[in-house]
Amino acid sequence: MKVFNIGEIPIKSWTNEVEDEALQQAVNLSNLSFAYSHIALMADVHVGFGMPIGGVLASKGVIIPNAVGVDIGCGIIAVKTDIKRIDIDQIKNIVDKAHRTIPLGHKHHKKPREWKGFDSPPNSKIVLKELNAARYQLGTLGGGNHFMSIEQGNDEHIWLMVHSGSRNFGYKIANYYNKIANKINKEINLTPPKQDLAGLYIDSKEGQEYLIAMNYALEFAIENRNQLLEQFYAIFKEETNSQKILQRIGIHHNYAAIENHFGEEVVVHRKGAIRAELGELGIIPGSMGTPSYIVEGLGNEESFKTSSHGAGRVMSRKMANKTITKEMANKAMEGIVHKGWRGDLSEAPMAYKDIEEVIENQKDLVKPVVKLFPLGVIKG
Repeated sequence: MKVFNIGEIPIKSWTNEVEDEALQQAVNLSNLSFAYSHIALMADVHVGFGMPIGGVLASKGVIIPNAVGVDIGCGIIAVKTDIKRIDIDQIKNIVDKAHRTIPLGHKHHKKPREWKGFDSPPNSKIVLKELNAARYQLGTLGGGNHFMSIEQGNDEHIWLMVHSGSRNFGYKIANYYNKIANKINKEINLTPPKQDLAGLYIDSKEGQEYLIAMNYALEFAIENRNQLLEQFYAIFKEETNSQKILQRIGIHHNYAAIENHFGEEVVVHRKGAIRAELGELGIIPGSMGTPSYIVEGLGNEESFKTSSHGAGRVMSRKMANKTITKEMANKAMEGIVHKGWRGDLSEAPMAYKDIEEVIENQKDLVKPVVKLFPLGVIKG
């Protein structure tokens, strides 16, 4: 861990090097009047919108929509199956069918999906407005870095992983409350303008409304992953004759929660970061072409009991698409069945940090439990 004393409170970093723009964003966070104790930067930190991805902000009495992010509740579910061996033809068949039948990118289901959460939505203008559209988004993967994968664990079992969030539903909620925060901020000057960090007092009407809507989006994101996994496992089961799931782990990495740290009740914002309580299991994926890890949290207070959420980008999406060719990307994915480039190479393995270095840099935050090697990947 490195410590930077260049803001009002320290910045503690678990990465070898922080890019200048991400570090400046961390300094902006450290200078907020309500920022508490220190800012924590995870091993996968890189520049984000307002707040760095892989950043952790604990605040006293304030919640910031942009410190949660626009994909509220984005996260991963990983399951250990009873299958120990799978051949290349089975992998190809699963990847092909999943790619054809599960809605990806901007595609939605043609019929509304069922979820008990739809029966009791919060009284939020934006939630109620978007609720009907959300019924068609449930159980869809999305695009960007969202994926479904078949993995070989070093525990000799085949695992399935799904990475997705709250879809356009969460995006609309995030933008709606960020606009409200910006409007209020112009009146009360809670945060400096032009930093994209407008906040809401947690005990205000607007702050409570956002907190409730955010938590609803978290539940929607969990259900979205569950329904995606249900579809994915059904295809896997048909091909492999799997009989049961042996273990299920689920986490989200874009959210805020009221927690107690260093004897104080604070709002912990984890943007591209996962909770790592002592003994808590988490998931840290690499890239499409590199290993991922099931990890166990060590409960380190210095990171607010948090770890990285993945390998972290070394190239922006724009830069990756400028510099990476399809030949380069396919070579990096050699031996792994994959679908979903569609002209976008921003998720190619070389756009990401070395996952082994990321894990090594946070060995005081988590310990590896299972190492997963990708066999088949469907990119959103």
